[in-house]
Amino acid sequence: MKELLASIRKNAIGLGLFAVVTAGAIAVAQVGTADRIEHNLKLAQAKALNEIVPLGSYDNDLLADTVAVDERFNQQLLGPIGEKARIHIARQDGKIKTLILPVVAPDGYTMEIGMLVGVNADGTVAGVRVISHRETPGLGDKIDLKKSNWVSEFEGKSLAQTGEDKWAVKKDGGVFDQFTGATITPRAVVGAVKHALMFFQQHQTQLLNLPQPVHASEAN
Repeated sequence: MKELLASIRKNAIGLGLFAVVTAGAIAVAQVGTADRIEHNLKLAQAKALNEIVPLGSYDNDLLADTVAVDERFNQQLLGPIGEKARIHIARQDGKIKTLILPVVAPDGYTMEIGMLVGVNADGTVAGVRVISHRETPGLGDKIDLKKSNWVSEFEGKSLAQTGEDKWAVKKDGGVFDQFTGATITPRAVVGAVKHALMFFQQHQTQLLNLPQPVHASEAN
């Protein structure tokens, strides 16, 4: 009996140690994976930022010169962007040229569509890049610049020039193309870009007078 109890105790300790080691390994893997995912997202964001405002068109630190989308702004126009969302600011000689807004279209075909929308100081669209989506391959994924140049349709357009009522896909009476067999996805993106322009219009004075970060000012 004593040998049986000792064997059971020994096995129980072994199983406990195995569970602890396994849990620790999983936790380490999760932390490592989370770090990699965050790093990859930052790389994708940096790449998208420089596609909207190319290197050489600004002279500040685009990744560091940001402002939080907090209670000062009408956050609802940008969709469910999250608490950590920030607006990136491109400046030339201290003057704001372009604001890159974090935007989420909540009504994609499969899920939310994460985007960056660049708005120039004159209210025109500098560029749009989709940074996260799970739209249907071969149909809705044409919002991705790697699949088609559809998002380039927004460049140079504004609410004033196009008219708010025309900021829609052609099926809905607007000026933007929809995809063959897929209307929901482009409709969601067009609507989100329109709301981003409305956000800029509503906060234009405040946005175009945002101060430079302290370290940027000292560097100049």
